[in-house]
Amino acid sequence: MEGGLHKSDKTDFKECLNLTWRQPYILRLAFSAGIGGLLFGYDTGVISGALLYIRDDFHEVDRKTVLQETIVSMAVAGAIIGAAIGGWINDRFGRRISILIADILFFIGAIVMAVAPHYSIIIVGRIFVGFGVGMASMTSPLYISEASPARIRGALVSTNGLLITGGQFLSYLINLAFTRVFICNLPHLLYELLIWICLQVPGTWRWMLGVAGIPAFVQFILMLMLPESPRWLYRKNRKEEAEDILRKIYPPHEVDKEIEALRLSVEAEIREEGSIGEGNIFIRIQKAWSNTVVRRGLVAGILCQVAQQFVGINTVMYYSPTIVQLAGFASNKTALALSLITSGLNTIGTVISMFFVDRVGRRRLMLISLVGIIIFLGLLGGVFYGAAANSPFVGSQETAHFGNHTCPDYRAATNLRWDCMKCLKASSECGFCANGQDRLLPGACLASPSSKDACRGENRAWYTRGCPSNFGWLALVSLAAYIISYAPGMGTVPWIVNSEIYPLRYRGLCGGMAAVANWVSNLIVSQTFLTLTEALGSSATFLLFCGFSVVALVLISLFVPETKGLPFEEVEKMLEKRSIYLWWKKD
Repeated sequence: MEGGLHKSDKTDFKECLNLTWRQPYILRLAFSAGIGGLLFGYDTGVISGALLYIRDDFHEVDRKTVLQETIVSMAVAGAIIGAAIGGWINDRFGRRISILIADILFFIGAIVMAVAPHYSIIIVGRIFVGFGVGMASMTSPLYISEASPARIRGALVSTNGLLITGGQFLSYLINLAFTRVFICNLPHLLYELLIWICLQVPGTWRWMLGVAGIPAFVQFILMLMLPESPRWLYRKNRKEEAEDILRKIYPPHEVDKEIEALRLSVEAEIREEGSIGEGNIFIRIQKAWSNTVVRRGLVAGILCQVAQQFVGINTVMYYSPTIVQLAGFASNKTALALSLITSGLNTIGTVISMFFVDRVGRRRLMLISLVGIIIFLGLLGGVFYGAAANSPFVGSQETAHFGNHTCPDYRAATNLRWDCMKCLKASSECGFCANGQDRLLPGACLASPSSKDACRGENRAWYTRGCPSNFGWLALVSLAAYIISYAPGMGTVPWIVNSEIYPLRYRGLCGGMAAVANWVSNLIVSQTFLTLTEALGSSATFLLFCGFSVVALVLISLFVPETKGLPFEEVEKMLEKRSIYLWWKKD
């Protein structure tokens, strides 16, 4: 959900396929840099499944939601710093060096997490991975953009956006691959090999997190054999090197034309940057906000980025298996398998956006997307409310069946009319052991984790996040509909708006501020989701995000203009003319 997606159309993709087939060197450049997008997606998505097994191995993490949130969100915190530092490294040392540094950070983070003896070391590894994510989020598309022929640039950079969502989908597949339910269906020799490997290094989550080191190593080797961005070289007065690279990218009869176009573009860019004036970053930011046109563009751009996160998407991307468990599916394996659907739908939605964003329009697509988000978040809130209100009761005979494993709070209570939800919210560490005949019948409220094995030993389901209910599948359908509503609109369009709404001379500065707003909003949401579900309940938490979505719908309808098909100069004139955009006012 971060990093952005650059627009393209069907003509771009057709031309892209033809040109890369004739000149495979272009595909080699794009693919090698695009692995950064894949890593970005993988490392932001893999934690959702790994967290289930980290909770199993570290009891303190299982019972403290703030630790779970920290393990998830430290990658986001690292990404904020990585993106900020990455901008300076990109300009100072080049795009290629930045990608190589990001690969080193990805690799170190993966190894640190894979061998972590304590959850605090996992957090350190997540910070390293976050640094890499932050750098990759801006460097990979930038390298692809600057090393691609102009007429297929949109398609190749859009492919990086697809690789991000594809990396998230791959992370769910890998998570599922390291569960025995998936391994058992593999050919016998491969099955035996994977079981042997897993026995040598216990901890399913270690393999889930450590696998990310492989593509990082592969990209590092590939990038060592590739050149620097020709645009960066030209700006550094290394013009002969830049021209040599352009000769590999373009046919001989186009090279001179492209060299001249690069020269004119770089000179125009330097002039635009110079028009802002001298001064440090803080002075330049102050100048941007004091300019009426730029300020209105920033309000629209930052609003879109903050709204993208506060509709709650990364609660799904980071905590999808946990949400599935909250819906009443206790098994880790089942939660991972069902979560795969949400990631797949997100990837499909990204592809849909590429075909509709230039037909429907940016503003309209976001508003349509938000209407769907509001409806299905409201439905999710209602479903979770119904599930909580109808959770199975705790049976005194069922609980007594497990002897000394009874939850201390239940044993001390004077009113024994408890249900599953009250058991899970008890002050002590309690879990609900479902009835062995029918999970909706009264079950047992037991002390965790000592009673977990006893419960599962009788082929009963053990619940610590949510309770058994008949509403689980309705929650999954609502979740899938929410993703389908989100991905084509709010998932991709905010990045497109931010690529079009700022005057050229301020585009880099304003785009950076909007990206930071996106990452900070991401951090807030990911660091508070589990705490909110614990304090308010799952139903109220989703309704809270529904409320944020209503506010976003109103504000975007008022402050975000339509930029579809408009030259940059026209967008600037529109921003200068007015600040509020009502659908019945066309001028």
